[in-house]
Amino acid sequence: MGTLCSVCDWLPWSLLLFSLMCETSAFYVPGVAPINFHQNDPVEIKAVKLTSSRTQLPYEYYSLPFCQPSKITYKAENLGEVLRGDRIVNTPFQVLMNSEKKCEVLCSQSNKPVTLTVEQSRLVAERITEDYYVHLIADNLPVATRLELYSNRDSDDKKKEKDVQFEHGYRLGFTDVNKIYLHNHLSFILYYHREDMEEDQEHTYRVVRFEVIPQSIRLEDLKADEKSSCTLPEGTNSSPQEIDPTKENQLYFTYSVHWEESDIKWASRWDTYLTMSDVQIHWFSIINSVVVVFFLSGILSMIIIRTLRKDIANYNKEDDIEDTMEESGWKLVHGDVFRPPQYPMILSSLLGSGIQLFCMILIVIFVAMLGMLSPSSRGALMTTACFLFMFMGVFGGFSAGRLYRTLKGHRWKKGAFCTATLYPGVVFGICFVLNCFIWGKHSSGAVPFPTMVALLCMWFGISLPLVYLGYYFGFRKQPYDNPVRTNQIPRQIPEQRWYMNRFVGILMAGILPFGAMFIELFFIFSAIWENQFYYLFGFLFLVFIILVVSCSQISIVMVYFQLCAEDYRWWWRNFLVSGGSAFYVLVYAIFYFVNKLDIVEFIPSLLYFGYTALMVLSFWLLTGTIGFYAAYMFVRKIYAAVKID
Repeated sequence: MGTLCSVCDWLPWSLLLFSLMCETSAFYVPGVAPINFHQNDPVEIKAVKLTSSRTQLPYEYYSLPFCQPSKITYKAENLGEVLRGDRIVNTPFQVLMNSEKKCEVLCSQSNKPVTLTVEQSRLVAERITEDYYVHLIADNLPVATRLELYSNRDSDDKKKEKDVQFEHGYRLGFTDVNKIYLHNHLSFILYYHREDMEEDQEHTYRVVRFEVIPQSIRLEDLKADEKSSCTLPEGTNSSPQEIDPTKENQLYFTYSVHWEESDIKWASRWDTYLTMSDVQIHWFSIINSVVVVFFLSGILSMIIIRTLRKDIANYNKEDDIEDTMEESGWKLVHGDVFRPPQYPMILSSLLGSGIQLFCMILIVIFVAMLGMLSPSSRGALMTTACFLFMFMGVFGGFSAGRLYRTLKGHRWKKGAFCTATLYPGVVFGICFVLNCFIWGKHSSGAVPFPTMVALLCMWFGISLPLVYLGYYFGFRKQPYDNPVRTNQIPRQIPEQRWYMNRFVGILMAGILPFGAMFIELFFIFSAIWENQFYYLFGFLFLVFIILVVSCSQISIVMVYFQLCAEDYRWWWRNFLVSGGSAFYVLVYAIFYFVNKLDIVEFIPSLLYFGYTALMVLSFWLLTGTIGFYAAYMFVRKIYAAVKID
């Protein structure tokens, strides 16, 4: 128990240390070099995808009838980009470094406008009503739309201060009075930083921000000539470009380019995108979590110091042992507390997968906290997580094999196969079913068949052999040394009180760990479902440590109460109860779906709850494994401290 108390001692110092990490700006991994541009060098504008928080279905850029270049070239994506639905492709926008363009027409032949067929018009109108955003990148920097909000509304107009925020991508269009309008003119605003050079050398520039002002301008208000140049209407005299889904529509796709010099250096250019979240709310989350942990520590200290030491002292008295045996319950079950549970193979397999998840999440969050998984490396976080889960199979197999032998298991090959396939098989099965629905919608979020084959090869070619290897050595190692022997005849379990019910235990045990991390959960859900960047991994690492400590403490308290009630069947119960916070994550996910998202269709709802089920299952495995091993160490510790005749 000294370990848990020591955790509480160094926790405030760790808060101070990691707060310094949280305040630092994002930086780039050494070896990622910036691109230097000279005057009039081409700056390529690429398209990533179309996204909507209402449908959760990303689409390729050219799934809509945008202007296309003479040759379409797709970038080779990594695993994470493919799983995210990114399909990076070139566009016909011609942008030159530090070269202005007032107005230029895209895909115009002999001054003729683009004609959208009825089917194309219907598709564009449908995407606009579904609130789709278009995502472009310039020099690997995503486009953003500037939003200026007034922070003090009640004061005089002269004293109003504008609060500038940025929105990822730009809206495809908008609706007004049951009419649909398309943003067909894009005003690009690119910021550059001039690098210091020697006198005889030419100046070089680096792109540090990429903004866009989307506009809707009808065909009659745009004057185009044969050189693909155009003239924008002055002031507010123009009308927006309406898209009628019942007939053909004619329009121009146009754009303009404006350059501005900026003091922002290249290494800090992502700060605009990564500081959109409110840091004060994160600090409130950390303080809230610390209060929860100290509250738990107080309860645990009271139970352990006052109650448990008194129990052990009474049990170790040589006189009047028979009377003390009747006073308390947890020593009475010493002959059954280490009796192997039902289905030991499944239990050890689930715990092995939990160890695999724990190692993967710990390493990913720690590496991301150090800045090595920057959003500039698209898909790096998901790619790293996938590969780490595969390679952590050796640790999951080792822990599962040793526990299986401790539980008197003998079929180690079957146990290893169960560990390697049970949890990953459920994940793959759910993802495959959801992927079929995404395929049916022709979304870029559908995992291509070659990628699916590659994932299967990783599973059976990397993870499965490593799990077998770890399981073999774990099964050969000496089992955990239990301090007391198990009786041959099981002891009868007395009738339990209502509050010892398993579901009541899940509700009681889950609320405090969930309370320690629910604020951070809001930002994680926003990043996943509302297409936001999440990069405050310093806070997330702290929350993860607090989650581990709180799960361990509440698990110890729950197993102590159970043993005092003379119920020695704690193996499965403790694993289920320790993961009780996953139940609250599910409840919160339903609340988030109802109150924060505007999803109304069947397939987006199915995707949301399908992926949420995977998150809840993984979180249950993670927290259940943490609580199980904390309780197992606690049970071995207390029974080793008493004298058993």
